[in-house]
Amino acid sequence: MLLSLIILYIITLIYLSIVERFRNYASIIAFQGWILLGIALLRLHTLDWVELSFIITETLIFKALIVPAILMRVIKQTKINRVSSSGSSQFNSLMLSLIALGISAVTTYFVADSSTHMIFFGVALYALLSGLILIVLRSRIFTHMVGFLVIENGVFLFSMAIGVEMPILINTAIMLDILISVLMLGMFMTKVDHQIHTDDSDSLTHVKD
Repeated sequence: MLLSLIILYIITLIYLSIVERFRNYASIIAFQGWILLGIALLRLHTLDWVELSFIITETLIFKALIVPAILMRVIKQTKINRVSSSGSSQFNSLMLSLIALGISAVTTYFVADSSTHMIFFGVALYALLSGLILIVLRSRIFTHMVGFLVIENGVFLFSMAIGVEMPILINTAIMLDILISVLMLGMFMTKVDHQIHTDDSDSLTHVKD
């Protein structure tokens, strides 16, 4: 079951490289939150119930519910619809994503040791590279925000690679995850509100860093 969820998570990362609609981005981020919830339940079930409850609550409420809801609200307020790529086709994005997957697998083979869960390490590294690909190839600030969220999910998976032995590491990663996400989403909303104060919906689609 755990392996099935990990494979499903990898598929969502590949799909992120080819989607063109922002609503799909928000849906995938929400779906990843539910996948991470399932992974946390299966991977960390031996932890103390207080620590496990904190991890599950953060994953469910924050990753699966709050963040996707904020993304959908941004989409509705700004009326942004499609991704504007910076000269890169969906095929090129897909190829880069697959190359990143291969690099993650090779790196994991040579780097991971007995104290680290190799599968989690590899998927976390792939999530990190996938987020960077989104940020580099796409020009819209909304896509950059999604890229950072994907990277944060990768950090969460990194912490779970050794989380059973060091549960405090997961708690630290979660607190950092919440802090960075709140700051990032707040900055994005502030930027949109400051930069865009017009009835012309077309201008809303060109907000960039």
